Amino acid sequence: MNDIIYEIQSKIKSKILFNYDMGKSTWFRTGGKAQGYVNVSNLKDLKTIVRYEDKIKYSIIGVGSNLLVRDSGYDGLLIKLGKNFNKIKINKNILSVGAGVLDINLAKFALKNSIKDFEFFTGIPGTVGGAVKMNAGCYGSQTSDNLKRVLVLNSQGKVQYISLKELNLEYRSSKLDKKSIILQADFNFKYSKYDEILKKNNNIKLKREETQPLKEKTSGSTFKNPPNKFAAELIEKSGCKGLQVGDASVSNFHANFIINNGTATATDIEKLGIKVIKRVKEEFGITLEWEIKILGK
Repeated sequence: MNDIIYEIQSKIKSKILFNYDMGKSTWFRTGGKAQGYVNVSNLKDLKTIVRYEDKIKYSIIGVGSNLLVRDSGYDGLLIKLGKNFNKIKINKNILSVGAGVLDINLAKFALKNSIKDFEFFTGIPGTVGGAVKMNAGCYGSQTSDNLKRVLVLNSQGKVQYISLKELNLEYRSSKLDKKSIILQADFNFKYSKYDEILKKNNNIKLKREETQPLKEKTSGSTFKNPPNKFAAELIEKSGCKGLQVGDASVSNFHANFIINNGTATATDIEKLGIKVIKRVKEEFGITLEWEIKILGK
């Protein structure tokens, strides 16, 4: 496998880091090593990597805010989209946002330009590409609300637009081909008053500070909300608050957050999540689904 990665490196300008400790690049600050990790700075390099899709396993990651790499590591190439995928432009009535743009930076750009209905991105950790892929949302809004289309690189190396209808975005999911890479998201938008947008942004920030363990090593919401239910409420009522495996624990502040208290392994975190799933299933007959993306054998 390393031979393939070395071959790819010889054909791209972006630098591949070998045997890379993913604990450095995930919010959990733990996990195994990736055979290769690369911050891809341009589309040409990305196309070159995709041409090897039948020879090597690869996965796109954002800032690691919603990611757990198992202790056994990842036997392939993990790709982060770099500077050329980190731009925001206003094209007449369309807001074009690179997939590598941080959600919080999209919210800041919208505020600066008096664009409304992007305030909820203040409350989402991660990048726009990830937000589209999982139709991320909070506080009554979600990515699909204003999305018009996405620009993707498919497994054949072709760049194409996919409409909102084709994406079939649902709660925390999409029908996007797993081998397609989101390059850019185009949103419809409307203007509003700066002060009103600022007020909404500040309200979301305050709600997060009051209800979420933001200063801990965690990856946001651990589980998806089941239909018409709140995962946090089910977890709490199942007696899981404070539950611990190794140095991983269920937050006492918000039950749908698992925390690395300092030395937790990825195995600790995953085992704790499995315990939570089991308890909720026994108590309510509901099987929670991971919202966190787990990679590795």
